Amino acid sequence: MFNLPDIVTPDEEREFFENISRNVKRIRKQKKLSQLETALSIGQQSSGFYASIENYAHGKHFNLKHLLRLSKLFEVPIEEFFKKDKDLR
Repeated sequence: MFNLPDIVTPDEEREFFENISRNVKRIRKQKKLSQLETALSIGQQSSGFYASIENYAHGKHFNLKHLLRLSKLFEVPIEEFFKKDKDLR
């Protein structure tokens, strides 16, 4: 049908979501919150599902609603989740 170019590669997409997950995990640990506390605070019913998202397991990732709620919970600007490792030094 349409011959559309790939905007991002699968590797770029994976790296993007892994970076967000690393930042969320780092900030959660800095705030000394457990995965269960964090999961329940953002409306997730179990820490297992949250752990899968935080570890980008099976391609599960945070959505915008999760990130908005996490930024409020952690009291950080939402942009913190998008910073690359080199920007954190």
